[in-house]
Amino acid sequence: MDAFVVRKRTTQDVPDTPSKQHRTGERSVSTLESDTKCGEKDGRKVSYESRREHNRVHADENDETKKIGKNQLEHHRIYGNEDDPGEASSPLTETKLHWKKIEGENLDCDYVQLYTRAEADELIQRCERQLDYNTGKQAQVHIFGKWHTISRKQVAHGDTGLTYTFSNNRIPARPWTPLLTEIRDNISRLTGHEFNFVLINRYKDGNDHIGAHRDDEDDLVSKAPIASLSLGQPRDFVFRHADSRGKSASRQISPVTVELQHGSLLLMNYPTNTYWYHSLPKRKRAAFLRINMTFRQMVVKQIV
Repeated sequence: MDAFVVRKRTTQDVPDTPSKQHRTGERSVSTLESDTKCGEKDGRKVSYESRREHNRVHADENDETKKIGKNQLEHHRIYGNEDDPGEASSPLTETKLHWKKIEGENLDCDYVQLYTRAEADELIQRCERQLDYNTGKQAQVHIFGKWHTISRKQVAHGDTGLTYTFSNNRIPARPWTPLLTEIRDNISRLTGHEFNFVLINRYKDGNDHIGAHRDDEDDLVSKAPIASLSLGQPRDFVFRHADSRGKSASRQISPVTVELQHGSLLLMNYPTNTYWYHSLPKRKRAAFLRINMTFRQMVVKQIV
């Protein structure tokens, strides 16, 4: 049975990222066993100096980080030591960010709590006011000869002329809005990658879901990363290796589950989508709204 490691991302891990000069040092976090949830422990700490006037602290003065209140714990907010120059900053505040590396056999992802709770709350409220989702045929997929309405709301935005084809349905990109341009540019500044398309899925509660799939369509630029922003209800995001799926599985490789938090960013790097399927399964206890944005680099072609 294979093991998977979650660790702090280092300068060496991100040689082409503009913010790499802000990240120093490496510390092993944990080795994951089957169905381990990533990012639940280290996210429960925050710089004392940055939050001491807003939270009751009951820890030793020599600790580098202090535990914070219940609301922040629920959202796994991650901050760095204010005296440590080795961390990136949030695009909207001066909050310092900790990247985590999620890796295994041909699995390469980077995870960070990008927005604070207040920032993420504002973004999801703006999404609810401004986004308009597809209806009719554009809200369906064609599987095994039949059209099925997808179990979530969906819309795509991007550069002029771009389309995205999946499950035998082609989704044209609507124009960028100021809100989506703002989010895209923040993510580009942080990651060093450009994106010309975003696919948005709205999950009203834990009954809305998406099945196991790989984002490996011909429309995508080869080897380009996909940046996935989560807003709202935390949900389990499950990776399963292609060789370990179903009755015809040829190997035993443990799935990897990441609980995606409100305001978090998951960067799926090559070759993850070549070897690993991912899904957002149903969760009956997930009672609230979730909006997910996956920013992509698409092949430029015109609608015919």
